[in-house]
Amino acid sequence: MVGCTKLKMNENTVAGAIGQLVLPFAHTPRFAAHDFVFSPASAAARSWLLGPTPWPERRLALWGAAGTGKTHLLEMWASRHDALMLQGRRLSHAHVAALFTAGAGGNPVMALALDGADDCRDERALLHLLNTTREQGIALLMGGRAAPARWPVALPDLASRLRATMAVAIGQPGDGVLRVLLLRLLAERQIVVSQPVVEWLLRRLPRTALAMQEAARRLDHAAMAAGTPVTRALAARALADMLVADGIRPET
Repeated sequence: MVGCTKLKMNENTVAGAIGQLVLPFAHTPRFAAHDFVFSPASAAARSWLLGPTPWPERRLALWGAAGTGKTHLLEMWASRHDALMLQGRRLSHAHVAALFTAGAGGNPVMALALDGADDCRDERALLHLLNTTREQGIALLMGGRAAPARWPVALPDLASRLRATMAVAIGQPGDGVLRVLLLRLLAERQIVVSQPVVEWLLRRLPRTALAMQEAARRLDHAAMAAGTPVTRALAARALADMLVADGIRPET
């Protein structure tokens, strides 16, 4: 835990981070299974990923707002099944063709995970991916911010494939999970925040996972720039456009 919270990161508390030199390295998110913050909002997705029920046509899509854990779940599943991890915005027809022509490094493709699938701009590439994985019996897990049936695609065949894709929603976590998420995000970045300031933030930040991620990112930058632990005044400056008055935080 950060400050007074005793949450551990790599089995070392971050309480001793005060006074340490903080270098401006880019933060790399951690996607190990033990780093995932479980919540009822992701229970259905976890059941489909870990349970014995086969996916229709071996294809499944997870969808939900940014920050709700889709990428983390895709990374966990990909690690578990030795799947290739692809990015929707980078997908091209040539890329897909190469995957199934030679496999990955000469090895046959056994499973695929496509993050940001709704960001794919090459519709023929996505259609080719869906068709080939179905024909070859390759498991395909996709992630997007909306259900596949609502992705704005022009190709009729692609729209038909997406409507036939099993889709599982991931909702926003509850307040208790958001608390754990914020503490874990702060601990990952080794940001020193006292318990009173953590409580103050939780009363004022929007009730979304994305807000917790953005708050941790901004606090990290602000603390590095100031060279001090995060105080309430520093947090108020760094998060001025995100915070609302105590007790009237809107539901989102």
